[in-house]
Amino acid sequence: MAGNHVTVGQEEDRAGCRVVWGDGYDMVHYGHSNQLRQAKAMGDYLIVGVHTDEEISKHKGPPVFTQAERYKMVQAIKWVDEIVEGAPYVTTLDTLDKYNSDFCVHGDDITLTVDGKDTYAEVKREGRYRECRRTQGVSTTDLVGRMLLMTKTHHSNIVSSTHREHTHTDNFGKVWIRIRGYDYNSVLSPQGPKGHSPWTGVSQFLQTSQKIIQFASGQEAQPGDTIIYVAGAFDLFHIGHVDFLETVYKQAERPYVIVGLHFDQEVNRYKGKNYPIMNIHERTLSVLACRYVSEVVIGAPYAVGKDLLDHFKVDLVCHGKTEVFPDRDTADPYAEPKKRGIFRTVDSGNGLTTDDIVQRIIKNRLQFEARNQKKEAKEIAVFEAMKRQAEGERAGDTAQAAL
Repeated sequence: MAGNHVTVGQEEDRAGCRVVWGDGYDMVHYGHSNQLRQAKAMGDYLIVGVHTDEEISKHKGPPVFTQAERYKMVQAIKWVDEIVEGAPYVTTLDTLDKYNSDFCVHGDDITLTVDGKDTYAEVKREGRYRECRRTQGVSTTDLVGRMLLMTKTHHSNIVSSTHREHTHTDNFGKVWIRIRGYDYNSVLSPQGPKGHSPWTGVSQFLQTSQKIIQFASGQEAQPGDTIIYVAGAFDLFHIGHVDFLETVYKQAERPYVIVGLHFDQEVNRYKGKNYPIMNIHERTLSVLACRYVSEVVIGAPYAVGKDLLDHFKVDLVCHGKTEVFPDRDTADPYAEPKKRGIFRTVDSGNGLTTDDIVQRIIKNRLQFEARNQKKEAKEIAVFEAMKRQAEGERAGDTAQAAL
């Protein structure tokens, strides 16, 4: 990995097992966070290599976030100890040796170069590769597809069998996608659709209490902590959110940051269009993975009222420079903390919004559509080759058994 490396937080004991995770993070999301959580559990120190915009554009297509944004977003994931900026797309033994790492980790989906080769082939051959489970129900391809649709269909159960359509039920239902009439809900299924990649478009995200526990810090506020409350949609969790939460975190010497997430219907009420892109379950994991967050209130009330402030013993309520929409009764949702003198507007210096991210996709619609199609085509070719190889091995075993 030829590039700068950044250590996050205090230096840790490096004597134990060291793990390198190499990835592009063309759009950092909770699926990546979950894989990093699993990777960290395999060792004592996690180094994450993040590719440049040039490398991602060459092998996968245009990245959603810039490399500077991606570097900072990966640093903000709480399981990451160190990042390497400008990591090469193909991970080699030299990469592992340079950073004194025992092995590298990647998800159980395949990563291919521009010419269709496995980027981890060398380290796999030498036994210095580990695998963790990808998070079903989310991928950059999926999220880009949701943004390209720009409809409200992902808030309902209505499905068209003749149109490409991404659908997920609101709040407490499963997340799934129907693409060209096929429901994707399994990984590497032998009954998968002919002509479609088993990795791209895979999608059934089912939230469980165990998943929330895995992401949650499990730490309660301690005497002397300053309890800070913020609320919002935090949709398509991005660098604007990270910068805001980091600024909030710095408001106190011992901060305990609680994020209140609004239900999907509430977000759609004040944001309109097809928002939120991510449902409440996805947004919960996205926020919990951030190192600046201590706790999340799932389905927080829009108005920050007396009951909430007293229940959590809130010392400070923060909001960014973005517009504050009135409540359903036209009241100011921050009236109570303002009355108590504990409301503070903070400026992170980053005005990026979820709308801006969506507009990036829409502006480059044709490029991103081509990106998704190209990625799927490469994966189909590899998957078909894997199937042929497996069938050949089974035929050989059968013939051997008959002798």
